Amino acid sequence: MTTYLEFEKPLSAIEGKAEELRAMARANEEMDVEKEAAALDKKAADMLADLYKNLSPWAKCQVARHPSRPHCKDYIQELFTEYTPLAGDRNFADDHAVMGGIGRLNDRPVMVIGHEKGFDTKTRIERNFGMARPEGYRKAIRLMDLADRFNMPVVTLVDTPGAFPGKGAEERGQSEAIARSTQKCLQLGVPLISIIIGEGGSGGAVAFATASRLAMLEHSIYSVISPEGCASILWKNAEKMREAAEALRLTAQDLKKLGVIDQIIAEPMGGAQRDSQTTIQNVGSAIEKMLGEMDGMNRDAIIGERRRKFLDMGSKGLAA
Repeated sequence: MTTYLEFEKPLSAIEGKAEELRAMARANEEMDVEKEAAALDKKAADMLADLYKNLSPWAKCQVARHPSRPHCKDYIQELFTEYTPLAGDRNFADDHAVMGGIGRLNDRPVMVIGHEKGFDTKTRIERNFGMARPEGYRKAIRLMDLADRFNMPVVTLVDTPGAFPGKGAEERGQSEAIARSTQKCLQLGVPLISIIIGEGGSGGAVAFATASRLAMLEHSIYSVISPEGCASILWKNAEKMREAAEALRLTAQDLKKLGVIDQIIAEPMGGAQRDSQTTIQNVGSAIEKMLGEMDGMNRDAIIGERRRKFLDMGSKGLAA
């Protein structure tokens, strides 16, 4: 069953009518409604293309958060063979909001780490809606250390509203864990490829995305704070989230212009939620291409290039 977003409501009426006609035909074989249903299909396709031709930043936020978008677990299952999950931070617990392990991407051994939001009420609660606690970031650090030791590239799949802001997480050193994860990303002597597959929220995303190469899906978002949080702080009114989304420059298109990301990965018409398989294949191709760009680079070159990338962002911003 298709879940329609707020701005897709006109589309739902047309697609619903086409499905009603086909349901009537299935119930009565003598009815021939295919011509009318096909006309509605064409009208729906045209409307879908029109809706997605020029999405506002707030509409992109809605698409990025769509519950039917492929999640980290889906990418791992489809792209990585011989995947062996690794659990725990060897200190406190295993954070189910962060999953990771060793797998093969077209026979290349890699360490893959990502945020997992869950796909229904039970798994969303188990995964804490993709909001990692300190032990999640410490698990990621442990896995990155392991990859560095065995000279395996690291692939991170980012999809989080932000790090978990609970009292227990703060008591266990949430900010310190995020900072050390970000530091570890900068220190890795192996390629680190990061993909924003949905939401890239705050330091919780930066801790995985301080990468050699950073790409975003076409309708994903990446920002220092959520539009709702920004609106609450600046205007004392969370309903100003549309204005906040515009001001934050959180879309892939804006961030590519600003030089924050390296690549935008195309999504099928109507967003990743309408064709998960094609989206996953596009992401897999992008990861392989970015890894190929770094083939033959030694440890010092990889670290130096990554450091220059982030230092140049600051100098360009000051010059502007």
